[in-house]
Amino acid sequence: MLYFAYGSNMNIDQMRERCGNRTLQAECVAKLEDHRLVFPRTSNKRRCGVASIGASKGCEVWGVVFQIDELEREKLDSYEGYNPGSEPKENSYLRRKIQVAPDGDETRPLSVFTYVANPQPGEHKPSRDYKKTILDGARFWNLPAHYIRKLEAISVSG
Repeated sequence: MLYFAYGSNMNIDQMRERCGNRTLQAECVAKLEDHRLVFPRTSNKRRCGVASIGASKGCEVWGVVFQIDELEREKLDSYEGYNPGSEPKENSYLRRKIQVAPDGDETRPLSVFTYVANPQPGEHKPSRDYKKTILDGARFWNLPAHYIRKLEAISVSG
């Protein structure tokens, strides 16, 4: 199955650790149209705002598409605070099917799944370390320079 990572899971070392797959490779980079990167909740583990995607006309979110198997998806579900047997409001993130444009080519839509955060009230900013994890992933996969500049401009807590 194809998974679209847009936040800290773009970081290959983190993904390999989370999936338990030391040889995990990306299928492609991809663009999600009419969405933007948001930080709608605070992670108890990271103690900072964590990334999600939110609908936003004319904006785009770039990320990485990974081919993963069922066991790897179950591991990711756990890391993302998603339990398919729980009520949606009890999950930190929900699993969603979306369409992305591989390598930015909108003529070849690709059906993938991703995680979308259940928002919490209040303001949630990422930490410097969390932002660095996202940026390291974006740079590793050579995401477009204009998108990396947007990530660099994200304000952090503290």
